[in-house]
Amino acid sequence: MDQGFDVVAAAGGDGTWSNVADRVVASGREDVAFGVLPSGTGNDFGRNLGFKPSDAAEAVRVLAQGHTRAVDVGRLETPSASEHAPDVLEARHFLNLVGFGFDIAVLDAAAGARFLRGELLYKLTALQQLFRFPGFRFVLRTSGGEQREGRHLMLTVSNGRFFGGGFPIAPEAHIDDGKLHACRIMDAPPLTRLRLFHLAEKGRHVQSERVEVLDDTSFRLVFDAPPRFEMDGEVRHAAEPALVVRILPRALRVVAPHSNIT
Repeated sequence: MDQGFDVVAAAGGDGTWSNVADRVVASGREDVAFGVLPSGTGNDFGRNLGFKPSDAAEAVRVLAQGHTRAVDVGRLETPSASEHAPDVLEARHFLNLVGFGFDIAVLDAAAGARFLRGELLYKLTALQQLFRFPGFRFVLRTSGGEQREGRHLMLTVSNGRFFGGGFPIAPEAHIDDGKLHACRIMDAPPLTRLRLFHLAEKGRHVQSERVEVLDDTSFRLVFDAPPRFEMDGEVRHAAEPALVVRILPRALRVVAPHSNIT
């Protein structure tokens, strides 16, 4: 960026894009656009922009055309560290989502897979964890003072609609709507979890009485201990039990298809 480039492109998936975009946003350079070339496991941020995850040629054409749009960026204000660099605590921007509970259990299980990737990998490891994950507790507070607490299966705080290789976890989310979307799923017996999982594939989980999506510009999350969580597919560990996450409206200019889905 300091060498005069007006586009910074990253080839990979959500984790790679998140790390590069974090630096672009932190630089304060509003004249620099961010481009994505999907080649990772989930590619969910690309889905939110309208990219087809398996169409590399299209992604190159989009990058060459240079059409840009401004999108929101999430920010976790509480310091956390990547498990690849556990001594480096920092506040971080994210593109797509932070996830807690069942989400991180699935990523842990998927880390040992050798022959699968993408949507199929997530589905198979998720089905396994539906019968193994013990659940967890947290307290969620909105900026307006609303509070939710109890034992849960999963909590995601989304900027975009998709996660986990194409699950519309926050069906009404748009990456330029100026809001975060906290989807909390209450804990349940294994067979009820399985039903919720199948509903989530089509975004119909939000119709269940065990599911609630809260929209706000910021959330405060309090756990029993500093949580492990995923941020755009990367596993991190928070420095404190209480986390604050907020939205930065239209903080990043991205190269995107002219016709996009969110």
